[in-house]
Amino acid sequence: MAIKAGLIGCGSIGTVLAKFMDSDSRFELAYLLDDDITKCESLSSKLKNKPEVVIRTDDMKGADIIIEAASQQCVKERMIKAASMADVLIMSVGAFSDMNLFGELKEKAEKSGHRIYIPSGAVAGLDGIRAAAQAGLKSVTLTTRKHPRSLEGAPWVIKQDIPVHAIRKPEVIFNGSAKHAAEWFPQNVNVAITLSLAGIGAEQTKVKIIADPFVSKNVHEITAEGKFGTMTMRLENSPSPKNRKTSYLAALSAVATLKRIAETVQVGT
Repeated sequence: MAIKAGLIGCGSIGTVLAKFMDSDSRFELAYLLDDDITKCESLSSKLKNKPEVVIRTDDMKGADIIIEAASQQCVKERMIKAASMADVLIMSVGAFSDMNLFGELKEKAEKSGHRIYIPSGAVAGLDGIRAAAQAGLKSVTLTTRKHPRSLEGAPWVIKQDIPVHAIRKPEVIFNGSAKHAAEWFPQNVNVAITLSLAGIGAEQTKVKIIADPFVSKNVHEITAEGKFGTMTMRLENSPSPKNRKTSYLAALSAVATLKRIAETVQVGT
């Protein structure tokens, strides 16, 4: 029997997920929801199976999984209700810089017998981080390099009045915890919270953000130290074709998570 899905968010990532589920017989994409209903209607018209366009989470009756690909605000406003109805997959993980929200979502899922899926997003090696954490991690640091254009409009950039359009050489514009990075760069570093959930938490995970006019890709470097030894990873991700603020790998990681849910064999920790 196909996995019946509801999708919240019909932007660049949501479109990738919708087209994947529309082409995979193991899934039935039944519902689309977006604050901009025209995005839902446009996406639905491009799919073979023509999912129903709905306006409330409550309308996703009988869904086995509800997927968020919208925003941190959507996680706060819709996903606790969703977790009482079905399994949930969360893309805007930066919302969990608020650990109370994460705790509330987890409690709702546990009480209703549902699961929470968090894709690895734009980073790799989370299985290694989770494994290393079993013996204790001393430190985890994420250094992110992005072109200044992709950082325009971030709350931190606005608050600090950083003229990102005028940056001509690599410049560190933020150095702090994953918690604060996710709060101040909600569209840029969701990976910081994903990394912290796999490792030592949002307060202890350190994040450095570099505006670099010489990079054409989003670069993430992770360093972890602990009783296991030292781990270093570097990724150079192409931006999403339709949204420079997110990495294409983030959408692909969600596709991989959906495939994993549907498959019998599970690889990795």
